[in-house]
Amino acid sequence: MAPKKRWQLPEWWHRDHPVFVPLAGFFTGMAFIILVPGTYGALLKALVGYERAEDLFPFVLVTLVVPIGLVVPPHTRKFGRYMLFGVGATAVVVVGVAVGVLWFLLNRDG
Repeated sequence: MAPKKRWQLPEWWHRDHPVFVPLAGFFTGMAFIILVPGTYGALLKALVGYERAEDLFPFVLVTLVVPIGLVVPPHTRKFGRYMLFGVGATAVVVVGVAVGVLWFLLNRDG
């Protein structure tokens, strides 16, 4: 009987690559800022109704404790910084596109 082989990551999985943590953090931040408020709002609306969900929605800001908390310990600091960068960059892009579309719609000849 052959000895059991110890489990290993696939060869393409390079955790020690210098780009792995920044990319993982950035895209986690992007997913975080898109999925968490949407899911929170949908669950609130389903559980307590539309008007009460509007009152409770600002509490979604409490979830920002997660990326800010990741910046504190030295082991997760780099990931947390890039996650916050992903959150901020996504928010800036969404607000910028919304302002651009609103400006276009208001100033359109028609």
